[in-house]
Amino acid sequence: MTEKYKGPAEVVSQEPIAADIYSLWLEHKEIAAAAKAGQFVSLYPNDSGKLLPRPLSICEIDAEKGRLRLVYRVTGRKTGTEQFSRLQAGSQIEVMGPLGNGFPTGGRQKAFLIGGGIGIPPMVELAKQLSGEKQIIAGYRDELFLTDELAAAGTLYIATEDGRSGTRGNVLDAIKANDLQAEVIYACGPTPMLKAITAYAEEKAIECYLSLEERMACGIGACLACVCQSQEIDEHSNVNNKRICKDGPVFLASEVVL
Repeated sequence: MTEKYKGPAEVVSQEPIAADIYSLWLEHKEIAAAAKAGQFVSLYPNDSGKLLPRPLSICEIDAEKGRLRLVYRVTGRKTGTEQFSRLQAGSQIEVMGPLGNGFPTGGRQKAFLIGGGIGIPPMVELAKQLSGEKQIIAGYRDELFLTDELAAAGTLYIATEDGRSGTRGNVLDAIKANDLQAEVIYACGPTPMLKAITAYAEEKAIECYLSLEERMACGIGACLACVCQSQEIDEHSNVNNKRICKDGPVFLASEVVL
C-alpha cells in the first residue's frame, strides 16, 4: 500500500489552458516520489467555510524535482476549485496523497488510453509510464487541451462533438473511424462514456481498466460517501459496493457495475 502524506505544498505555477480548465504545478517531494499514474490527491481549500477537500487527479509526476501537475475544471463560483484557480506561484495549499489505486503499468501490450473531458489529464502520466504501442483517444466537448503532451507520449486521436477537430462524435467513433485495435484498454471519463467502453471491451474480449469519477468526502475510504456497485461483496461494508477513493479509482471493468 502506498504511504500517504498530508501537509503544505508550494505552488510552483498555475495557468489557464482552456475555458475553466487550469494547470497547477505543486511541489511536495514525498507525494511526488510515491505517486503513480491514475492516483489522485486531495486539496484543502484555504477557507474555513469549506471543510472537505477536493479530489484532483494527477496529470503528471516529476519525481526528480518533487512536483505534481494537476489539471482541473472550475465547477462554479465560490467553490473550492474556483478558490484553487486563484492560487499563485509561491503560495501554499494543504494537500494529502497520493490516494487510491492507480493503473497497472507493466507489460508491453498494444493499448488504448481513452480520456473524456476532465478524464483526459490522467492519460498524460499513464502514457509516459506505459511501454508498448500507445494509442491515445481523447474526447472533447469544447476547447482542446493537453494535446501537445498527449501527442508527445503516444499516437493521438481526437474526437469532438461538433467535428471541429478529429473525428466528429465520441471516442468510440474515433476508434472505429481510424480502424484501431488494442489488447488492453485504460479509460477515464464520465459514466456514460465508461459504460459504452465497457460494452465495447466485452464485445471485443479486451481487458479493460476504468478510472471512476465520483464526489468524495474523506478520500481515504472511511466515510463510504463514494461507492459504486460491485460484482463482489466488499469486506468493509459487507454489501456489493466498492469505495472509489480506497478500492479505486481504477478498477477492472469486470469488477464493477456502472
